[in-house]
Amino acid sequence: MAVGVFDSGLGGLTVLDALSRRLPDVPFAYFGDNARAPYGVRDADDVYNLTTAAVERLWEAGCDLVILACNTASAAALRRMQDGWIPPEKRVLGVFVPLIEALTERRWGDNSPPREVAVKHVALFATPATVSSRAFQRELAFRAIGVDVEAQPCGGLVDAIEAGDEILAEALVRSHVEALKRRMPFPEAAILGCTHYPLMETTFQDALGDHVRVFSQANLVAESLADYLNRHPDMYGAGTESVFLTTGDPKAVSHKATQFLRRKITFQAA
Repeated sequence: MAVGVFDSGLGGLTVLDALSRRLPDVPFAYFGDNARAPYGVRDADDVYNLTTAAVERLWEAGCDLVILACNTASAAALRRMQDGWIPPEKRVLGVFVPLIEALTERRWGDNSPPREVAVKHVALFATPATVSSRAFQRELAFRAIGVDVEAQPCGGLVDAIEAGDEILAEALVRSHVEALKRRMPFPEAAILGCTHYPLMETTFQDALGDHVRVFSQANLVAESLADYLNRHPDMYGAGTESVFLTTGDPKAVSHKATQFLRRKITFQAA
């Protein structure tokens, strides 16, 4: 009954942590492509090829359902994967939709026409690849009209977070927020469109101001998955144990992951 969770590096552990708290009886297989991270500076074809290879590895681990806990993969690869690549008995879900549903106050599966929503000015902070894909704006347009989205590519931030350089990461957050506010001085909501960014949520909130509602993904994705599995119990895979897989050096990745989540995490070679 294992569920797969994929990310290019360690950021997806923020989602995994929320999933594990929400669904404590479900084993999760996590795949981090640490040897090739970050994905945010790669082109769409490269992201697609790397993501499909990782998903296939998670299928081998007994996961019929895989969560792309990577906004870049969700933005640049998921739609193409869903267009004929995924077998009928498998599912691959992204992390954008639960967040957009929360932003637009829609329940899962509400396929009514797009409508006016309360929030009109939204700041999106994401990797360069996610920003260039415009996937967030595309998914939002299916559900809401009249929303102005200003996207800020946050170059260098994932690298700083993965390296554990908190001083540099904080400086980059403040720089990126300042750059966005020059174009959108008064955002009403901010989307942290990368699963690494929740680790800097306090800094984002401080730089944006208390009047801006900051949306982070982990808990929203966890609630959405719990609802999905309740409606689709057949999507539990054959896997029975939690496992952490990496394309990087397992010892080094385990050390970073343990610091990342502040609990012991042991990776093995993928």
